[in-house]
Amino acid sequence: MIKSILFSSKVTGTSLALLVLRVALGLLMITHGWGKFEAYDTLIAKEQFPAIVISVKVSVILAIFAELVCAALVVIGAFTRLATIPLIITMLVAVLLIHAGDPIGQKELAILYLVGFIALFIMGPGKFSIDQLVKK
Repeated sequence: MIKSILFSSKVTGTSLALLVLRVALGLLMITHGWGKFEAYDTLIAKEQFPAIVISVKVSVILAIFAELVCAALVVIGAFTRLATIPLIITMLVAVLLIHAGDPIGQKELAILYLVGFIALFIMGPGKFSIDQLVKK
């Protein structure tokens, strides 16, 4: 009975999978953002963030914004595709700059987040989201 309710259509199954992906990725990313938020002064003082085009301070602020605000939007499914863009950029920076010289084991978490956020960008939030409620 539960199987017939949850998986009554391919759309429902896909939307349920997208809900699980959104909530898992978003909540786990929030834990990263919260850690950066708490260590803000230390991150700026140690200059552990890249300052290629922008300053270290701006880089840290953008990473915290992506990992807290954008991740929260992904969890609830609001502005999902738009919210994944800063997260994708942040994970690209993590993979290509911060962990550039590290072995794959050090990069794999950022790669997994990157792939998940790209999938959400492509697929959208699914029908169990704020985006879908607004669309109706």
